[in-house]
Amino acid sequence: MNQYDVTIIGAGLGGLECGFLLSKLGLNVLVLEKEPHVGGCLQTFQRAGHTFDTGFHYVGALAEGQTLNHIFRYFQLLDLPWQQLDTDCFDEVVVGERSFAFANGHDAFVETLAQHFPHQREALKQYVALLKQVGDNLPKSILNPGQDLGASLFACSAHKFLCETISDPLLRNVLSGTSLKMELKADTLPLYVFAQINNSFIQSAWRLRGGGQQLVDALANGIRRHGGEVRTQAEVTSLREAEGVISEIEINHDEKIVSKWVIGNLHPACLLALVEETKLLRRIYRQRINRLENTYGMFTANLRLHDNALPYVNSNIYWHNSNADLWQPHNNGEESLLISYQVPEKGDFATNIDLLTPMSWSEVEQWQSTKVGRRGDDYKQLKQQWLDKTLDMAEHRLPGLRQMVDKAYTSTPLTYNNYVNTAQGSAYGIRKDYANPLGTILAPQTPIPNLLLTGQSLNLHGVLGTSMTSLFTCAAIVGLEKVVDELKVHEW
Repeated sequence: MNQYDVTIIGAGLGGLECGFLLSKLGLNVLVLEKEPHVGGCLQTFQRAGHTFDTGFHYVGALAEGQTLNHIFRYFQLLDLPWQQLDTDCFDEVVVGERSFAFANGHDAFVETLAQHFPHQREALKQYVALLKQVGDNLPKSILNPGQDLGASLFACSAHKFLCETISDPLLRNVLSGTSLKMELKADTLPLYVFAQINNSFIQSAWRLRGGGQQLVDALANGIRRHGGEVRTQAEVTSLREAEGVISEIEINHDEKIVSKWVIGNLHPACLLALVEETKLLRRIYRQRINRLENTYGMFTANLRLHDNALPYVNSNIYWHNSNADLWQPHNNGEESLLISYQVPEKGDFATNIDLLTPMSWSEVEQWQSTKVGRRGDDYKQLKQQWLDKTLDMAEHRLPGLRQMVDKAYTSTPLTYNNYVNTAQGSAYGIRKDYANPLGTILAPQTPIPNLLLTGQSLNLHGVLGTSMTSLFTCAAIVGLEKVVDELKVHEW
């Protein structure tokens, strides 16, 4: 029976980063992925010879000296074909008929918006000061987890902070306008999540020419260079406990291996479902994890455009109905839309764009027991209806878009649930609740000493948040001091 130091279930970003770091430190690492390709939400797919991203669109804080730059430098990901977005307008927020630019740099961000809201200049300065404080504090959150600024701001309301800081309701909507980076929910979203994510993109914003698959392929190749293994079409079907630890891992219902440590890079409820009955996982713990609410999912339209039909735009467009309440779940697909351009391989015209709008699990739940490609006409009609709605929204900002589309490929939360094993197709993992941070923000450690968690459902989502979480998971195995030294966190 094969033996490993660390076995990682799920080859998404967090699992591969854990595998890279731990194998680089000399541990014998095995990464198992049940799908044919590694990557989770970062993988790409091919249609008619064209490449589309599954869930990766852009990242923040990647410029020299910024947090993701430090992390990606360690993971050897900076040499990929990154393209910085327009620093004067990396995000365009459209509310009704009015358009507002988000500029990179905290001072430029304030001054650009203050042109529209001169009476809110000082309030904007207070707003970005808090965001900057959270961003500057990120290295401290690694050096002293649980004792930094984030520990207190996880228990504060993002919505309350915004309302107390910004008196103009339109400006509040504008500042919330890039909401499809997170689930804006007034009665749950922690201030730390809101501030950390928004600050990272104000620092700098970047696309990756060629798609997110390059990230995960580079990490997988790094693991192999360090002597580790990465296996696809290797589904973990059971985890067995004996003498207080996970003693046996079953793969594809027949193969069995043993490992000193097991890391689950999947939804915590999905991981616990693999663990056979044991006194270490009490029913009350399983019920607590299973009852945690998930954030909403996304309807995505991946559009292949006719040649030379739409000029490429080096920024993102967030369109919102003028009556939209951005701080309530808006799952009817008629209020908010992200228009994301893929960097063209050559020329000045876009080849692919993605349209994303929130979609709840309840919209597709009735088909969850069906198989891909066999869901019937009702499901096809639902997807067509949502495609029509997203195109209607997009044409408010891009008139005539329908005529520019050559092919449209659509996905729902059910698609994500099936292909990348995200519970209920959730876009951001478990819903964090500032009123219950201890119950909704999870640590890597489970009640079984050698079974750990990683991924977006623990505390922070997104590329930066998931990367930070992977460091804490690794620290549970090799010690925080070794992780800090390995990444030279003191130099950040």
